[in-house]
Amino acid sequence: MHARFIAYPIAYLIGTLFSGAVMADDLFDYYKRLHANPELSHFEINTSANLAAELRKVGYQVTERVGKYADGSRAYGVVAVLENGSGPRLLIRADMDALPIVEETGLPYASKVIAKNLAGQEVGVMHACGHDVHVTTLLGTARELAARRNEWHGTVVLVGQPSEETLDGAQALLRDGLYQRFGRPDMALAMHDSPGLATGQVGVYSGATHAAVTSIDVTIRGIGGHGAAPHRGKDPIVMAAQFINQIQTIVSRNQDPMNSAVVTVGSIHGGTKRNIIPDEVKLELTTRASSDAAMKIIVDGIHRAAEGVAVSNGLAEDRKPIVKIIESETGPSNINNPALAARVKKAISGALGADKVTDGFGIMGSEDFAQYSLPPERTIPTVLFILGVIDPELLAKASAGKAYVPGTHTSKFAPMAEASLKVGVKAMTAAAIDLLQK
Repeated sequence: MHARFIAYPIAYLIGTLFSGAVMADDLFDYYKRLHANPELSHFEINTSANLAAELRKVGYQVTERVGKYADGSRAYGVVAVLENGSGPRLLIRADMDALPIVEETGLPYASKVIAKNLAGQEVGVMHACGHDVHVTTLLGTARELAARRNEWHGTVVLVGQPSEETLDGAQALLRDGLYQRFGRPDMALAMHDSPGLATGQVGVYSGATHAAVTSIDVTIRGIGGHGAAPHRGKDPIVMAAQFINQIQTIVSRNQDPMNSAVVTVGSIHGGTKRNIIPDEVKLELTTRASSDAAMKIIVDGIHRAAEGVAVSNGLAEDRKPIVKIIESETGPSNINNPALAARVKKAISGALGADKVTDGFGIMGSEDFAQYSLPPERTIPTVLFILGVIDPELLAKASAGKAYVPGTHTSKFAPMAEASLKVGVKAMTAAAIDLLQK
């Protein structure tokens, strides 16, 4: 748990700080409906349709079903454009998809949704990463910008993005000609809620907010046989254990300690019965790194470890491990442009007060918002700021070791939504209006 926060009384957060009309009365109701009806990546049918309808109501030109996945199927992206004279073109993005988690928050508007994932399995569905906060903030900001056109000039391009959790949503939009069809933006903004900041706070980080991610499948192949006669085969389960132990040294012994990096084996499957040595074991890995150089060390190390296991166990060439990078679940680090971050921080500080805005912090999670900057050159400056969503009193107790704050991607993640949304809308609107000046 991150300890950087300021504990403001709840009454203050909901009262004087937000006395301006930054959020219509129905916006929290919209959030609750969205939270109760989450949709998985690639299946954001109703979420996208409802967002599109709301944006049309306030005067945006809306296009639906924007995005094309690698297999050619259409995505549920929403792009809404509002032109207001000459000036900069600003893209604001919110991700829409939920996670395959059974919700256990106990909230009166908790999700009870059960749906089928891409593999056809029935899973619980929950907004466990706060994308419902992101979408609702986008809608609130859209309303504010439409109502306050006398304060800015230029073009706003709002993007309701599908499939961030599978890391192929931004790629799908760009593959479908996002910038060619709706104009190349001069800059792009996004926001992510955080259980590491108290409600009332915003963090604007200059640099890498999220790590690069490379998803890797490794198949350790052996020669199966009877469990009572292991000497007659080549046991892939033992080799998988050797491989897992070996790759843990990539971070601890190959990386510069100043470079953040993670190697995690999240899934391992092999064998069918206790006395049968299988032919192969399949592993799914996620790797994270704060720089391209650190990621190269990880990927090279995994290849070497796989090769080493094969050599040490005397495997023939046709039985060596298979290492496959999953391109659709791989992406670069998200890097906030320093100059743009400074400007956004100043604008939000002006709206909320300087004491409510921190420098933020980077995490090892991934974010496909990085794709909008067009890496590796990153010719479009982008900023993703973080929004505190946790009760300040609870966060204070957690910092003192007297309470637990459930994080994102857990079944009990419950943002302090109503107050947090007001802060998010006010912050995003302030940043947008400042950037949309001639």
